[in-house]
Amino acid sequence: MPDSNPQTHEIPQSRSQNHIDWLKQLTAIPTAAGHEHRVIDWINNWLSDRPDIASKTDTHGNIELRLANNEETDNPIYFTAHLDHPAFVVEEALSSSEIILAFRGGVMSDYFPDARIRIHHPYDGPDTPTSYTLATVTNEHNADQQPWSETDPKPDKPPYKLYHAILDDPQPIKPGSIATWDLPDQEIITDDDGNQILYTNACDDLAALAAALSALDELRILNDKQDTRVLLTRAEEVGFIGAIGACKDKFMPKDSRIIALENSRAFADSPIHAGPIVRVGDRISVFSPDLTGAIAKVAETIAGGPATPTASQKESDLPKWRWQRKLMAGGACEASVFCAYNYTATCLCLPLGNYHNMANLTEAQAGTHEQTFGHPPRVGREHIGLDDYAGLVDLLVACARSLPTTPSFIDRIENLWNDKSSILS
Repeated sequence: MPDSNPQTHEIPQSRSQNHIDWLKQLTAIPTAAGHEHRVIDWINNWLSDRPDIASKTDTHGNIELRLANNEETDNPIYFTAHLDHPAFVVEEALSSSEIILAFRGGVMSDYFPDARIRIHHPYDGPDTPTSYTLATVTNEHNADQQPWSETDPKPDKPPYKLYHAILDDPQPIKPGSIATWDLPDQEIITDDDGNQILYTNACDDLAALAAALSALDELRILNDKQDTRVLLTRAEEVGFIGAIGACKDKFMPKDSRIIALENSRAFADSPIHAGPIVRVGDRISVFSPDLTGAIAKVAETIAGGPATPTASQKESDLPKWRWQRKLMAGGACEASVFCAYNYTATCLCLPLGNYHNMANLTEAQAGTHEQTFGHPPRVGREHIGLDDYAGLVDLLVACARSLPTTPSFIDRIENLWNDKSSILS
């Protein structure tokens, strides 16, 4: 049985640094829906040093990781993360200097004109040298002009938006190559309050992947005996395709408790540095309330207090270990898919800056970007707080070891009844 009084597992500095190193490495890897191979090879290399972590892959390429020596049960806890990030895939080379790319993911069209991109050279395995060619996006491609072949006729509607791009240096480009935004190098910046922020290519959802692997590694080192697994899904950014496939095939036991991990756009009431977020729902659904409540109880026990002050508290009363509890209705995540297929599921997320690489998104959505900044919208590096990331790893380890098996709110209201029902006599 899980511990009745979960506490934060104190992670040694050396292993905390490992977690940050994995975060930095993973969030710099080019990836796209259906083209997650570079990330998968990184994971396989990570697994090569951990023979006590078992891996299996379903027919859709989703990956399950579990502690090999632990007994498999009917109601495991899953941490899930997806392996892709919004990016381009080359559809066709019109010439040695002009290509057509499909964009797989959700980004406002305002960010594309004149955007600089990196076309990554074909990937042939983990030993492939890292190299790319620079290009500029010129305009959106007219789908009616797409030269579909006789053997592959044009669909009624192309599944992705298509764009023209001009290469800086003409050269052969192979269809299927990934292209990503041309962004500044990754860096960690310390703000005036001493908080560290990682600025990098793709936090969504590779930072969540790093947190899931870090938590699983801690459980491995602790020799924890709970049936905790990690599910890594593909093609989330084009409609949760990997997660849907896993659900349709019943890849996870029907009584699983699934904690989807995400990076969600930070807002004024869900800021960076305020801790990992227990996400109660998204724009599609409200997640499984019992599981959400149980995780909130674990977070409250770790912190020694609630996410926000109660009416009888001050801000200064809140603990230093911070966490948040929010709806986060601006987007959707895989937890809604799992719930739709009658799994018990909820979500934990990191507050994210420059969601999907869209810098100054508030102004872009309001149509005031050019007036405010003097130029059209531009892409930027995504960023997260390293304190939030460490807090997510803490919370995942505590959930694996101590997640209540009964709804915590039922326990609370039953205790209230037992203590105070006499007032009605």
